[in-house]
Formats: sequence, C-alpha cells, structure tokens
Amino acid sequence: MSVLDNAAWASLTGPHAGFAERVGQAVRYPVDVSVFLAVPDEPSDGVWDDVAALAGPGAVVPVLPQAGPPPPDWELLDKMAGVQLVDAGVDAVPDPEAVRLTLADVPEMLDLVARTKPGPFLPRTVLLGTYLGIRYNGALVAMAGERLHPPGWTEISAVCTDPAYRDRGLAGRLVRAVAAGIRERGETPFMHAVATNANAIRRYEGMGFRLRRTNAFGRVRIPEDWRAAA
Repeated sequence: MSVLDNAAWASLTGPHAGFAERVGQAVRYPVDVSVFLAVPDEPSDGVWDDVAALAGPGAVVPVLPQAGPPPPDWELLDKMAGVQLVDAGVDAVPDPEAVRLTLADVPEMLDLVARTKPGPFLPRTVLLGTYLGIRYNGALVAMAGERLHPPGWTEISAVCTDPAYRDRGLAGRLVRAVAAGIRERGETPFMHAVATNANAIRRYEGMGFRLRRTNAFGRVRIPEDWRAAA
C-alpha cells in the first residue's frame, strides 16, 4: 500500500502518465483535469522552484508534505485534516440504474458538483476514469467516479447527490457500482474524505472501507513576483 502514501505522484508517473505535465521534480495534471500536483517521496533541493516553474507565479498549489515547508513568502490559504480509506470487503456490485457519464454530461456534472460540493471537479475530470450517474426524469441526481490511479489502485471520488434526492441510498449504490468496475480490472478501490465529515466516513466504513491513514490537505499561493525573486 506504500504507493497510496503519495498517490498523486504514483498516478502521474504510472497509469496516468499520459496526463502529466512536468518541470524537474514537479508533476501535475492539466489544470482543467485535476488540481493535483506532486513531487517524489524524497525530493532534492530546489523542489519548490520546480513547483513554481510548473504552476507559474500567483498559482495556487497543494501543500506537499514530501517537499517540506513551502518558502516563507508563499501564502498558506487553508489546511485541513483528511483520512484515507481502503477497500476491506466492500459489497461491490453493478447498479442497473447507473449510466456511464461522458464529456457530453459535463455541464450537468459541474452543476451538480456546484450545488453539493463533494470536492474539486473540473471540465475534463471525467477523462480520469469511469463516472457513473443516476438520472430521474432525465435529470442527473447523483454521481460518483474514478480519480487518482496509483498502480493497482483506483480512487473513488466526486460522490454526490442532489439535495432533493438524498437519504435514498443513491450515493452508496454508485460507490458500490464504481467499486465493482475497479475490482473487475483487478484493482482495489480507495477513497479520501475530510476528517470532520464524520457522517460520510461512517457510511463508507459501513460499506466495507476501513481507515488506512490520516493526512493533511491544504493549498498555498505562489507569489506573483516569484520569477523576479527566484
């Protein structure tokens, strides 16, 4: 499971290498695909310069524990505790109502994400893997899909349900259906959640996920004058 300790790096240098944009030790997804940027487990000096050269002055990038503290003039925007959960016996089954979502569905997906706020979802995030949705009366009311893809693993993400359709078990059905597709490829599902979202964590544990580790999510802003100062 060690690849999960630096899952974005393992994804971008492995199964998702086709998405990777790189400068030196820093690698990221295209900005309309995912917010993730990563560095190796033991980077050398100058790693934050590589991050800045890749992202650009004024850009917002993730906190990177592997790189150590960012330069003192970089602005910390936020930081929160998170958890990582792994499949420990999820009842993974396809769902007869789940439909495959594509680029044509992105406007509806973005609208649902804007109203439910499950985490970052961008115009081309759907290209990272299989996204499934449930429609009622033609409208997309719930979805879940695949995001990070370290070797042997696939992250389930963007789990959300329209507020008018909650408490019907739609999100759980979609998580199990996405997990079934991951298992069918011979891979193992995992997930991330904000540590304070006790209800979601409890639901995922009830499905058969178990807590693997805690981690920290956060964002820092590169100074606008970084190039002049570098």
